[in-house]
Amino acid sequence: MTDQAVDAEGVRLSCEDHFLGRTRELKELRADIERAGLDTLAGRKAPRARVLLIAGRPGSGRTALAEELVRAVAESYGDGVLRARLSEPDGTPVPVASVARELLAALEVQAPAGAAEDELSEALRKALADRRALLLLDDAVAAEQVDALLPDTPECLVVAVSGGPLTGIADVRPCTLGGLDTKSALELLSRHTGSVRITVDPRAAEQLVEICQAHPAALMLAGGWLAARPNAAVADLAKQLHAESDEATPLSRVFKLVYTSLPAPAARILRLLSLAPAGLVDPHTASALAGCSVGGARSTLDDFVALGLLHAVPSPLPQYEVPGCLHPLLKSLADSQDRPAELQLARARMLERTVRLLQSSRAITETDSADAREKLQGMPRSLRFPSPRAAEDWLRIRKPALLAAARLAVADGELDTLARRLMSQLVRAMVAHFGTKAAAADLYGLHGLVLDVAERRALPREKAAALLNLADLDAQTGRTREALGRYRAALDAGREANDPYATGRAMESVGGAYLELGDYDRAADWYGRALAQRLARDERAEAARLYGRIAAAHTYAGRYGEAVRNWRAALAGHRRTGDLAAHARALSELARVQEYAGHPEESLRTCQDAVEWARRAEDLRLQAALQLRIADTLEHLGDPAAAQLHRGTAERLLGEDLSQGEPGASQSEEQTGERTRERTREQAGEQTEEQAEEQAEEPKQDADAYEIRSTSAED
Repeated sequence: MTDQAVDAEGVRLSCEDHFLGRTRELKELRADIERAGLDTLAGRKAPRARVLLIAGRPGSGRTALAEELVRAVAESYGDGVLRARLSEPDGTPVPVASVARELLAALEVQAPAGAAEDELSEALRKALADRRALLLLDDAVAAEQVDALLPDTPECLVVAVSGGPLTGIADVRPCTLGGLDTKSALELLSRHTGSVRITVDPRAAEQLVEICQAHPAALMLAGGWLAARPNAAVADLAKQLHAESDEATPLSRVFKLVYTSLPAPAARILRLLSLAPAGLVDPHTASALAGCSVGGARSTLDDFVALGLLHAVPSPLPQYEVPGCLHPLLKSLADSQDRPAELQLARARMLERTVRLLQSSRAITETDSADAREKLQGMPRSLRFPSPRAAEDWLRIRKPALLAAARLAVADGELDTLARRLMSQLVRAMVAHFGTKAAAADLYGLHGLVLDVAERRALPREKAAALLNLADLDAQTGRTREALGRYRAALDAGREANDPYATGRAMESVGGAYLELGDYDRAADWYGRALAQRLARDERAEAARLYGRIAAAHTYAGRYGEAVRNWRAALAGHRRTGDLAAHARALSELARVQEYAGHPEESLRTCQDAVEWARRAEDLRLQAALQLRIADTLEHLGDPAAAQLHRGTAERLLGEDLSQGEPGASQSEEQTGERTRERTREQAGEQTEEQAEEQAEEPKQDADAYEIRSTSAED
């Protein structure tokens, strides 16, 4: 019936061709999909998606049943199945904003970094408004979580999995699970023990099922224990479990038996897995927690899978999941049998190993850096990746655990130095492999964590860095006023830290925010403050760039005389620093202002000077843009023949640019001319906008580097 349905707590309740039991529950759930709701009976159209609730204790097979139901009805929902978990293995609720973002990503809908919960929930509802989709929301903690994610369309179906009722959601259809029927429970046992041991002593097998109360997770552990002991009889296990009648639940009773039968090193590893972020474990995590070899850790983890203590996650890399039903038992054991200092040391080892893996994953992308190559070679072989692609795959697969590790480290409060190093390396690795834009949402969360640590530890320099990065992401997603508030807070933190870079960067960004808001006077004023600091520090290249930004603010305000003066100051600065390309671009912008001011002859002369500087800088696209501007100016001055010559020059220059960008391409002169003519005006028209965007992005890129330096002081 299904290829493999797996309970979220790690209990396998089906094999490749047969789903165990729950026939009645499955039939009732399918009937509930079609049954008329309260709104229909009242003659009204249902306003929202129908919700089917599968409730039961952890390990009862509730997720397996949900997956089987989804498999059975998926064909009726042409827009696909969306899955999300609403709580961590330790029971901590996952924020609705995180779940909504995850679902939007599955729908290939881009959500802005830092968007609020309400905004993301509304975006999800909008994305599902014209779809017929099925949502499986697993491990729901409260009705509010599910309600915030409900589509506003009756064509969608929501299957929610929870430990109890979801009070507050209208017309929810509940299905409460108990134990398996006896036949299915015996079959589950026989899958581990083989049918012989069940058939030779059916009464003992039935007694074992009764002791376990037909609880799937308990039966899984019992079956794993028997499978590891081919000579043990089912009756022997039943007697031992009967003797442990003081245990609170059948699951804890069987777990205690399995745990006490483990060798001491394996038992210690199992306890420490309760520290695994998000319940996700790989051999490196287990190795670091226990202080053993990676190979030994993987062998032990595979043994745990055979015993039903872990669930192997389908993945190109070895990865395992701690069953949610076992997490509280493991945590209780760790708290009672390991000293707090030992647990903290295990956490520290795990974080340190993660930091080194992140360093390795980033270093392998820096093939042109001798320092990176040397650092990589100095790492143990087990921490090195064979290729950048392998490092990217590892980072992508382990990202949920890595982000959870950062959150837990910050929440712990006792490992802030390691937490800062971890977040620094995680930011750098994600930018290296995914790019800033693709990783923006995760970076926003990480910068927020950096800010938490900086405020807790009174680290004004890191606080300024985090605020700058958060503000940049706010600005990129259109939340300019929020960005402005953060830039001002970053300025205060930079002044407290006596950090000239942070203060200058913040003042310039405040100016940029005011420019975006259309307050050109304040923009010019704040750019001027940043300029004064750059001049005082004799930072000539930065000062020249800021003269250009002040000129842009005056241009927007229509103060062309001030704009011309500042562009001339920028030209002088670029000339002193020898930046040919910047000098050419500044001349281009000066010519534009002169044209706006009604001085076409001056604009023409400035454009001609700019063409010469662009030629020296070997910038073909800027040369073409300038030639077109000259052509437009000449036509305005009444010389169409000369204008046509300059347009032809622009087409030729862009043709050369195309041929350089496509080495080895063979095409006729006519084809080249056609492509060039199509792109000439588009590219030339975009040239100055691209320059403005590049200038705007420069300080943001610097801020990312600043954040990395400040949070990795101990690296």
